[in-house]
Amino acid sequence: VQLQASGGGLVQAGGSLRLSCAASGRTSSNYAIGWFRQAPGKDREFVAVISRYGSSAYVDSVKGRFTISRDSARNTVYLQMSSLKPEDTAVYYCAAGLMSTYQKDYNYWGRGTLVTVSS
Repeated sequence: VQLQASGGGLVQAGGSLRLSCAASGRTSSNYAIGWFRQAPGKDREFVAVISRYGSSAYVDSVKGRFTISRDSARNTVYLQMSSLKPEDTAVYYCAAGLMSTYQKDYNYWGRGTLVTVSS
């Protein structure tokens, strides 16, 4: 399974961005897809995950602001981010694995995309 994250950029606080994670590979649709992020000087943390059936989970800090969705026909998962805050600044990674908030449960990782939120 190969994953390609895109859509990062520079945005002002309060703005929105949509990240995309394009998955390829014969079995990619069998996996849950998660988003993680790593802020400068901090450990990588869980952000959101969506199962192959569409159920989802979020870290508390993004609930009500971020929405994860899945387009199975395009093998793409989206992370719609709204009401962005400077503390959302990070490199965002998508990963394929189990429906989990733990990094160890993900077998495949894409390269990150940088999101910078200015105050």
